[in-house]
Parts: sequence; structure tokens; C-alpha cells
Amino acid sequence: MFDWIQQLSDWLVFNVLNLEKGRHLTEALNFFIYDSIKILLLVLVIIFFMGIVNSYFPVEKVRNYLSRKKLYGFEYLMASSFGVVTPFCSCSSVPLFIGFVKGGIPLGVTFAFLITSPLVNEVAIGLFIGLFGVKTTFIYVISGVLLGTISGMILQKLKLEKYLSTWVKQVLENSQHETEKFELEHTSFKDKLPSIWKETKTILKGIFPYVLVGIAIGGLMHGYIPEGFFEQYMRKDNFFAVPLATIMAVPMYMNASGVLPVIQVLVSKGIPLGTAIAFMMGVVGLSLPEAMLLKKVMTIKLIAIFFSVVTACIIISGYIFNIIF
Repeated sequence: MFDWIQQLSDWLVFNVLNLEKGRHLTEALNFFIYDSIKILLLVLVIIFFMGIVNSYFPVEKVRNYLSRKKLYGFEYLMASSFGVVTPFCSCSSVPLFIGFVKGGIPLGVTFAFLITSPLVNEVAIGLFIGLFGVKTTFIYVISGVLLGTISGMILQKLKLEKYLSTWVKQVLENSQHETEKFELEHTSFKDKLPSIWKETKTILKGIFPYVLVGIAIGGLMHGYIPEGFFEQYMRKDNFFAVPLATIMAVPMYMNASGVLPVIQVLVSKGIPLGTAIAFMMGVVGLSLPEAMLLKKVMTIKLIAIFFSVVTACIIISGYIFNIIF
């Protein structure tokens, strides 16, 4: 399917640039050109497709539905699934999280969305398909949705509302006396296409530098780091490799478009897929910038509980991935 891209990359590297085969720079550059074209094309197609989905399921309608319907537990799955179709990193998900809270949606349900949104979205799916194939992507999407759903249910059971910030408590009090009205826009698909394409270009423009930086780092690692360098620290027979990778990732911050090309190279260097994905989930789903934004709506204790529950779920997911693959 992508043979033409590899041929184009080979032609540019070996014929146009006239670089010698087998050199570190040659291998790194070939990797960078091939993956950049392949991943950006995949991401473009998937962002456009998800833009169509989003145009029929806008944020306001979902928030309105979740806040007014008793769904007997399915609201966690719905919120987590909604996180899949929102192209946000952990930090940009926070304002929407605040909107969910203001809309009167239970805290656990808002957590389910907040967890899944940065982990699984059209960008991550496009990258995953290009880097790891359809089967692995499918399992990753399912695990990401379940991670958000289960974490949200656990956090709701802990009854953590008392740890919300004073500002949020005031907002919730006021929201009980307010009613919101959402208008349905009856717009034809043809009329929606220009705005969908505009949004697609905006998202692609926003992630473009992250994709290139991530692939560049991956290319350097692919070309210069010797085989087995990472394997000695995060090999499969090291039982503590998954929690180590997850905990190391938490202080870092990068979105899926930047970190996934790096993960691909880590896997190619011998790190088990589950360990690498646990690292990625930690980087994408939990970060210090996100914690700073959450301080607006949560106390430090609630942030610590939230991070702890999600970290534990990520570690479990990493072990499951390693068993499957």
C-alpha cells in the first residue's frame, strides 16, 4: 500500500541527494522522509473523516444529552467514546472538561472523557495505523476507551466531589438554577464540507510541527542508536519495566503526534509493545501542564488521586498488551 512512498523516499535519498547506503545519516533521513509522507497522509484522511462525524455530533449536543439522561452506567462508556472523536491533547481537553462540570455531568463521567480524549483521537488512530497496523490500532482504541470508562467509574465510586475547587462548587450551585438551550442546525452535508475542510486544515497545521519533530527524533534513534540499547533497561523479562516506563513518562509532556513515531522506534529497538505504549500513555494522558490547568477545578488531593488511578490503569494496560503481543 505504501510502496510508492518508500520508492519516492529511496529516490530522493539515493538519487537526488546521492547519499551512500548503510550510513547512519542515510538511514535516518530515509526513515524521516518515508514516515513523514505516510503519516501526514493518513492523519489528513482520518481528521477529515472524523470532522464529518463531529459535525453531526457536536460537543453541545453530547454534553446536553449526558447531563439530562440517566444512562445506568453507559454514560461512562459514552463519554469515553466521545473522547475518541475529539482531537485534543491532555491540556486542551481541560477547558471542555470544565464545560462538562458546568453542565452538571457527574465527575466520574467527565473524568472518563478527560482520560480518553488525549489518548485516542483521529490523530493517534492515523498514526497508529501507519506505524503498527490495523489490528494493533483496533486493540489500542478498545483499550483506551476501556481505560477511560473503568477509571471514570472508579473515580465516581470514590465520591470525590468534595475535593473540587471552591470555584467549581459555586458554578455547580448556579447551574442548578439555570437551563441551557441548544439549537439544532439543519445544514446539508454539502454546506458543511467547507467548514469541515477548514477545521481539518487547522488541526493539521497545529499538529504538523509535532509530527515532524517526533519523526525526526525517531529517525535519529533509528539511524544512530544501536540495537539492544533500550532493551537492556526495558526488556520483556524485567517485571518492573512497565511501571518504570509509566512513572518516568508522567512528568513529561507531548501529544500523540509527537510521541508515537518515537514509540515506533523504541519497539523496533526491542522494547515490548505494551511497555512502549504504557510510556506513551503516561506522556500523552498525564502531564505537569495538565495538572496546572486542573488546579482551577480540583484541589491538589483530587489531582493526586486522579493521576494515581489513571497511572495504575495504564500500568495494567501495559501488562495486558505485553501478554497479547
